[in-house]
Amino acid sequence: MKKALITGINGQDGSYLAEQLLQKGYEVHGVVRRESMENSANRLVNIRHLQNKIHLHVGSADNHLSIYKIVAKVEPDECYHLASSSFVSYSFEDESSIVSNNFTATHSLLSSIKELVPECKVYFAGSSEMFGDVNAAPQNESTPFNPRSVYGISKLAAFHLARNYRAHHKMFVSVGILYNHESPRRGFQFVTRKITSSVAKIHLGLAKSLDLGNIDAKRDWGYAPDYVAAMHAMLQFEKPDDYVVATGVLHSVKEFLIAAFGAVGLEYEPYVRINPEYFRPGELVPLCGDASKAQEALGWQPSKKFDEIVKEMVFTDIQLLEEKR
Repeated sequence: MKKALITGINGQDGSYLAEQLLQKGYEVHGVVRRESMENSANRLVNIRHLQNKIHLHVGSADNHLSIYKIVAKVEPDECYHLASSSFVSYSFEDESSIVSNNFTATHSLLSSIKELVPECKVYFAGSSEMFGDVNAAPQNESTPFNPRSVYGISKLAAFHLARNYRAHHKMFVSVGILYNHESPRRGFQFVTRKITSSVAKIHLGLAKSLDLGNIDAKRDWGYAPDYVAAMHAMLQFEKPDDYVVATGVLHSVKEFLIAAFGAVGLEYEPYVRINPEYFRPGELVPLCGDASKAQEALGWQPSKKFDEIVKEMVFTDIQLLEEKR
């Protein structure tokens, strides 16, 4: 039986990955922070249904001794490094913790695996935010990186570290450059979940409006379980590599609103208020991914359409609110 170690197992991607690996017969181990264990009702909600099937280890990915002890105890065959400060902020208010969570944690994990289980295959979660201000769309694995947020910069630094371990230490380290991917388990701080949870509240009479920024902003949105399947496929391939994972199709926030409100038979205009404070810096060229390499090498394809993703998120949020009543 293969053993897999997942950092960030209680996040959106980690929870779906744990489910998929269990279905494939893996022994699944996950790293969670102590505060998550102490507030499990909120912070472990995505894996609550799996807790009797997986092994959780309390630790901090950016604490070298902590992660070293966990790797030594588990001795994984595969490691999926998903933990990071994943919310893209342009305020630069907390740069040090973002860099620590995204770069230092990656360094601690890779060095521990190199010393303890060098044959372990490693997946590193890259991000389309590493591309930042681009000159052309769609982007692929050869597109120059030009990050414009501390999040993107820290992810890019960790990406180069991962490639360094692959090249100089001959470790199996693959990187997924994932574009936006959504699901009912997406965090509430992301615009997609903010919209679907607000639509659910408006539908049930619990809210009257929703404040948003630039609704003309466009994103390449996919379905999280599809993207998690790509992660596993990367570690089953004969050699480690880097892969863009994306749909290649752009949708605006306005289109997301139309789909979300439309799911409950409403028009979005009466309920949405535009707040300039929520505007992010504009993009001359949108982030849109070309996943041809993943499709050809790994046989990967996105399975769920945009409207289906939005509808699932809305109705799950309605169900969650109804269960609390």
